[in-house]
Amino acid sequence: MESNVLNFTPLADEAFLSLGAEQIAYVKAINLPDGAHAVGIFSADGKPMASVPSIEIAQALIRQHELEPALVH
Repeated sequence: MESNVLNFTPLADEAFLSLGAEQIAYVKAINLPDGAHAVGIFSADGKPMASVPSIEIAQALIRQHELEPALVH
């Protein structure tokens, strides 16, 4: 009888952090140091890339760079 259990090797921390790095940019609401509200754009590994005034601009900017936007709540 064959087992249906999948064997896998866990990803190293660095490999896990790089998942989606070439395809996805994350978007979330942020507060700027001066107290203004903005939309932050972050790489898949969490590094800040930009801040813009609206989600529509964030999505357009991300797509211009051939990435797919993903919303973070």
